[in-house]
Amino acid sequence: MVALAQHPPSADRLRAIDEFLDGAWADLARHDERLRGLAVEVRFDGGVAHLTGEVAEPGQLRLARDVVGRLAGVFGVWSRVRVGGRDPVVVDLGCGRTKQYPGNLGLDIFPAPGVDAVADLSRSLPLADDSVDVVFAVHILEHLIDFLPLVDEIHRVLRPGGVLHVMSPWWRHVNAVADPTHVRLLDVQTVKGICGQRPPGTPRWYPLHVGCDGASIFADLTPLADGDPEPTPAHLARFFD
Repeated sequence: MVALAQHPPSADRLRAIDEFLDGAWADLARHDERLRGLAVEVRFDGGVAHLTGEVAEPGQLRLARDVVGRLAGVFGVWSRVRVGGRDPVVVDLGCGRTKQYPGNLGLDIFPAPGVDAVADLSRSLPLADDSVDVVFAVHILEHLIDFLPLVDEIHRVLRPGGVLHVMSPWWRHVNAVADPTHVRLLDVQTVKGICGQRPPGTPRWYPLHVGCDGASIFADLTPLADGDPEPTPAHLARFFD
């Protein structure tokens, strides 16, 4: 079980963590034969691993994500990687003027530079089924009284093997309550509820990585299809009580 910090790391400590992670990843890339030849670049920023580059097939990206996510000090694993010569379709929900990566498709309720489509995130997303590879929901869920319909919509639009990246204020940090537009408080255990047993027919999720830095929670989730096995207790114990 991952211990949660009571206070977020200082800027100096985060820089030191990133420096450690840079070295740890470089060492893994040199010595893990499975990683040799993978044209995946990994950059660490505040304990979040950013993956870019290109791989031949989805299993290679999943491998890189899994290995990076096992490093101590990684809070989330975000990616924009080409697979099989195809650029990923990446959607930024509630992006405003800032996208996580240039070239992402930005959706927001208000028009602004960088917003490619105006959409009310409390309603259906203007995206086709199985049409998206990555969805970023960064500082979004805490603004919705009921965010499960949006999570279900993201499940609908993600392709098999796609990933939802969540970042939200941790309920015990002042940032969670300092913004009066925040209407929900979230914890790592909230993600456990999203991935847990829900009514039959409800979209199901597999947690790839879940973390907390003392200020924010991070979750990388991939959709489960009908018939896919549930995550094992051993896997869930990595992240949840």
